[in-house]
Amino acid sequence: MPSVVGLLEQRELGARRRVDKLREEADRVQAELAVAEREWKEWVIARSRVGEVLGPVDETADHARTGPARPTQGQAAKASSASARPKAQVPVWREGLDASVLSADYQRILQALTDRHHLHQGPLTCQEMAVIFGLDAVPSKVEALRSKAKRLVARGWLAERQPGRFTLARNGSGQGGGS
Repeated sequence: MPSVVGLLEQRELGARRRVDKLREEADRVQAELAVAEREWKEWVIARSRVGEVLGPVDETADHARTGPARPTQGQAAKASSASARPKAQVPVWREGLDASVLSADYQRILQALTDRHHLHQGPLTCQEMAVIFGLDAVPSKVEALRSKAKRLVARGWLAERQPGRFTLARNGSGQGGGS
């Protein structure tokens, strides 16, 4: 007759395998979602541009003589900072791009990993991040952090050398991170 502990270990192993399989599926779906969202936004922009081109034109005398009004330098700076900082957007990391272009949640993740890097500590899991941020380590909070961390990995800000363990990317945020 098998032992109770042996039966429990078998059940635990089966449950862990199911969780791992579901995580892989979730990661695949997240990647597909990112591609679909990008394509959708491109179509929204295209439709908007066509609407601008085909829309009515203001034919006042000033407009006909001087052309469309150009934004002032201040207006252009506001527009460019607003477009570089949409709330849920994570730009692809490139040389010279500062973490300030990210929303506060993403900046917190980067800061936590930067602090760990400076202390020569290893990677962080999303559960550990939740505890560091003072959140309850419940699945909804942990998965929200995992989604953000995965997005930062996909955009080159973070690295995930081991599944579920995040570090700074070597090029990420210009800090030469990764340990």
